[in-house]
Amino acid sequence: MPPFKLTSVSRVEFYKRHERRRDVMCCDITTRDGVISAHERLSHWDELIRKLEFLGGFDVEWYLQLSSPEVERYVAFERKG
Repeated sequence: MPPFKLTSVSRVEFYKRHERRRDVMCCDITTRDGVISAHERLSHWDELIRKLEFLGGFDVEWYLQLSSPEVERYVAFERKG
């Protein structure tokens, strides 16, 4: 995963990727330089989530929102302006 600064993040969207045994939680982080995609099977997933939690207005309850069966995608952060 390429390094990025929180000040360059404009949007963080979590979604489920359906696989045979279970859903995999994924996220797309939109920055000035493009989109960075990650998933929970990456060794640095927990570190990434802790970093994103420092974004002002980031919804730390994103996992609870996405755990609902009818929710497929959830925007946990979107920079206004």
